[in-house]
Amino acid sequence: MENRDFLQPTTPPKNWLVEAILVTLFCCLPFGIVGIVYASQVNTKFTAGDYNGAAVASKEAGKWTKIGFFVSIGVFVLYFLLIAFGISTGFWARHSY
Repeated sequence: MENRDFLQPTTPPKNWLVEAILVTLFCCLPFGIVGIVYASQVNTKFTAGDYNGAAVASKEAGKWTKIGFFVSIGVFVLYFLLIAFGISTGFWARHSY
């Protein structure tokens, strides 16, 4: 039996908790909540010795946080495009006759 202590990481992976909370508050509630759930598991799993589980939870937290962020950016861009289109069509409709 060999000693495998050198394979254990000394610091936990990034937990994405702050980013997930900000996405939840300012961007996209459902994806942000999923990000918070995974982010809260990172340190718990790492402390329990489940290094692989902590890495997977970190990856999932990052994935859902980024999805929430980019979906909300897409929604805001679409919203502003629809507003601009609505303003321009209203302008042309008013000045066409």
